Amino acid sequence: MIFKYAILIGFIIDCILGDPQNPLHPIRFLGYINNIGIKIYDKLNIKNYKLQFLYGMFMNIFILVIVFFINLFLISVFYKINFIVGIIFESIMCYFIIAPKCLYTESMKIYKQLKNNNIKDARLYLSYIVGRDTDNLEEEKIVKATVETISENLSDGVIAPLIFLAIGGVPLGMIYKAINTLDSMIGYKNEKFMYFGRFSAKLDDVVNFIPARISAILMIIATFVSRLNTKNAIKIYIRDRYNHLSPNSAHTESVCAGALNIQLGGKSTYKGKVVDKKTIGDNIKNPNINDILLANKLMYISTIIFILILLIIYFII
Repeated sequence: MIFKYAILIGFIIDCILGDPQNPLHPIRFLGYINNIGIKIYDKLNIKNYKLQFLYGMFMNIFILVIVFFINLFLISVFYKINFIVGIIFESIMCYFIIAPKCLYTESMKIYKQLKNNNIKDARLYLSYIVGRDTDNLEEEKIVKATVETISENLSDGVIAPLIFLAIGGVPLGMIYKAINTLDSMIGYKNEKFMYFGRFSAKLDDVVNFIPARISAILMIIATFVSRLNTKNAIKIYIRDRYNHLSPNSAHTESVCAGALNIQLGGKSTYKGKVVDKKTIGDNIKNPNINDILLANKLMYISTIIFILILLIIYFII
């Protein structure tokens, strides 16, 4: 029943309410568990690189097993109470797991500040959703960073969770979110996490491999529905889909860049260090604040198309 009811209801709830910010949010619960593992790692003070990797691997596996069985147990409990109660619980959990409205809301905060020529607050809101330094960014670079975030997160924030929900319901959907959260917390190439977080980073790459490509195809279809530059979107996707350190991130970014006729990527500063990233797309026109609206439009249309596909598959099989 996950196809017919919970995913659709969860998406509708998200469209209406957006992502709730409270300490009982399941994704925050994942963060709490991860922090316990990180604190234990800090206390152990492991010096050997192989042991750091092994601890990170076992920490990942342990957390994923816990998350899976907790959600499996909760699903069975709620369905034993009543079928309707079970559907309500699954729908609410789907609502927590997918986050298109959150992407829209956070990006629109930036859009509104730029529209009001308040670049200081636009930089502040951008800093909440990106890892790069934002203090000195001008309007064009703020727009580019926002568009990159929307397009990249279409895959790991919306389509990938939907895929895992469709395959294995809430337990598998939460497994995906746990992998995603672990990567965001320890999957860094710095001194502390280089080996400890390597398993997490690689696992995130693996589980996002297919969703990233499906997301790109959906976004190409969305460019046609939106009457944007589909031809250029396909061209840039074929050419630039690997122009990123991640094997997955540039897939949706390249489609978006091509559809909007702008160039993404390039130099960015992270904690004072300049990182010269490959560019994605051609600089046909300068990015402007309307590109944020168009990126959100592509994100929502792609999501709706995928949900409709899931519903069709459900009724066929």
